[in-house]
Amino acid sequence: MKHVVADIVVVGSGIAGLSHALKVSGYGSVAVVTKKRRADSSTNWAQGGLAAVLDPADSIELHVRDTLLAGCGLCRRLAVEGVVREGPERVRELVEWGVRFTRRGGGFSLGREGGHSRRRIVHAEDLTGREIERALLEALGERSNVDLYEDHIVLDLVLDEEEVNGRRRCRGVVAYDHAHDEWVGFEAGVVMLAAGGVGQVYRHTTNPDIATGDGVAMAWRAGADVANLEFVQFHPTALYPADGHAFLISEAVRGEGAVLRRQDGTSLMEGVHPLGSLAPRDVVARAIHAELKASGDSWVELDLSPIPRSTVERRFPGIMAECRSRGIDITRSPIPVVPAAHYMCGGLVTDADGRTTLPGLYAAGEVACTGVHGANRLASNSLLEAVVYSHRAAEQVQGELMRAESEPVSVRFTEPAFSKVAGQAANGAEDVRVHLRRAMWEDVGIVRDRASLARAAGRVASFRERAEAALGAGVVDSAGIELRNLCETAALIIECAWSREESRGLHYDTDHPYRDNEHFLRDTVLSSGGRPRVTTN
Repeated sequence: MKHVVADIVVVGSGIAGLSHALKVSGYGSVAVVTKKRRADSSTNWAQGGLAAVLDPADSIELHVRDTLLAGCGLCRRLAVEGVVREGPERVRELVEWGVRFTRRGGGFSLGREGGHSRRRIVHAEDLTGREIERALLEALGERSNVDLYEDHIVLDLVLDEEEVNGRRRCRGVVAYDHAHDEWVGFEAGVVMLAAGGVGQVYRHTTNPDIATGDGVAMAWRAGADVANLEFVQFHPTALYPADGHAFLISEAVRGEGAVLRRQDGTSLMEGVHPLGSLAPRDVVARAIHAELKASGDSWVELDLSPIPRSTVERRFPGIMAECRSRGIDITRSPIPVVPAAHYMCGGLVTDADGRTTLPGLYAAGEVACTGVHGANRLASNSLLEAVVYSHRAAEQVQGELMRAESEPVSVRFTEPAFSKVAGQAANGAEDVRVHLRRAMWEDVGIVRDRASLARAAGRVASFRERAEAALGAGVVDSAGIELRNLCETAALIIECAWSREESRGLHYDTDHPYRDNEHFLRDTVLSSGGRPRVTTN
């Protein structure tokens, strides 16, 4: 088994992982481990931008208020206030690293999205994520002590065998190197988990294929606490049809004036919410879901006619090109849209500096639950949160490395008893993956109930047995590893959803259609010491 030793290991190559790697490179050697190409991440797919208070007409207080309202009572106010206050400085830092945000009249061009009361979204037209990835990767390439390990899929975290103060320290990860057909042990004093989201748990998602819940699953297996996994955000406007790679129609389109309409031309959101088509995402997604169920239609329409043609062409070139490739001229015709799974608001429990409940393990980005998003993320707060918490975690690395050196090391990196078997194993995993994603979409989607959750629990348990049986037999490849993580993450989502007997934000349970602040104005925390169970009875 190959053995790589670094001071810091970063798992993931999105904005959280790359910005963290840049910062901690000043403290020692860094190994960035990513399972696909360096730019294949949810960050790279982000169209909208990053929310920050940069306009004199805006204020910290307004941004905080908008975030708290969207979060439906579950945001941690101190976490929100801290992230919002740090936002402008993190934007300036991205610019220093070479990110070319769109500018107008000597300042930033600021967009507006759902739930925001002001224009505060910095963007690079409608390809913001791609531009951020480009700049961070170029900056990373200038650091001689940072090594990027692409096409390495992480199997599990590695912990010390001996406990210190009742807990075992995370000392690295074990990954499979596809290019050289070998297992690699990455040993480090600190591990940053920035492994992205869980969108591939669902049949329809705007996430890339790599978003298979790896970070949540591997950290849970290692003993880390997770929270609020019932709050899966469904973006209201994915381009129809949304099978395969669902193309996102940015919320910024509605921010510029586009209106959601039924197929008969009537306004969908009028009378539903004071912000109309710019209502928070949970409200819009449920409204579309209800309309499609009532009408039997397959999509609703996003009407761009209120936006000047010149603005559409300048502001949304990526969306125009994709729609044109599908025969839609968005300056003349409405865009057919449907909801799709987009973002996980829950994740690994972290403190204000990104520490998880496992010593030596930090988390940032979509994999983390920091308390900023609550029960529903405000649009474009995700990139902001990721870059703020990766920065805070970086500030703790020097002290964390000293603690790691002061504790006895009792870790062993051993090669897993798996053999890489292509073909049959991969095909079997893909078949189960298809059925898993369909089950989650049907039973744990935008609207749930007790019966659907129980049904999903039984189906996912069966899928987990098949995934674990394949691993136990020593038959595994990347598809098998991802399936194991998808099943683990799906089961955790169901457990969180089952334990919340109310409807709040992104979790809507028709058997409990109202908020219950007396019993559920709290996070849903699962720990390995005792987590809620879902029965199929």
